[in-house]
Amino acid sequence: MASKLLRAVVLGPPGSGKGTVCERIARSFGLQHLSSGQFLRESLRGGGGAGGFGSVTAAFLPLTTAPFCCGVCAGFPRTMGQAEALDRICELDLVISLNIPFETLKDRLSARWVHPASGRVYNMDFNPPHVQGVDDLTGEPLVQRQDDKPEAVAARLRKYKDAAKPVIELYKSRGILHSFSGTETNKIWPYVYTLLSSKIPPVLSDEEN
Repeated sequence: MASKLLRAVVLGPPGSGKGTVCERIARSFGLQHLSSGQFLRESLRGGGGAGGFGSVTAAFLPLTTAPFCCGVCAGFPRTMGQAEALDRICELDLVISLNIPFETLKDRLSARWVHPASGRVYNMDFNPPHVQGVDDLTGEPLVQRQDDKPEAVAARLRKYKDAAKPVIELYKSRGILHSFSGTETNKIWPYVYTLLSSKIPPVLSDEEN
């Protein structure tokens, strides 16, 4: 575990690679990775119904006060309401915002297929499954979510931009927002690693990740 308490979130539009960045941060710095998408899937499987990110808020917030929680969360908060709820119990140390060009996001999302049970994501352009159409670990079929189909992508990105703008402005005004722009996660990552290294000691070198 990290030697110093750190609570951070990684924000970014759909397809921006925030989950990948969070996994690398957790591995490199000994932090716990809290995935809003995973909480939502578990809530729905557990009979939580279609409560959406209200359910995620209820599931996620208690974990931020756990004594072991030196954590980084992908994709939460997504709205001002969620940011305000988080504020009531947890002070963030760091917010990372991923800025990816619209065309790049559109191409990524349109090529994305998922394993519904686990949430594992494949991209047919740069991270395809070993066998086309099936999950590497289970052999079960992959699906393309309705909102990843090309006609739905533009609407998703507009919705994210509208909801996230005040959240990003809030954290910018507090001086804890750090924005990174680019088209490839591997090129953005070294800058994220350098930033985190200035806050807490890494447990893995950049080359080891």
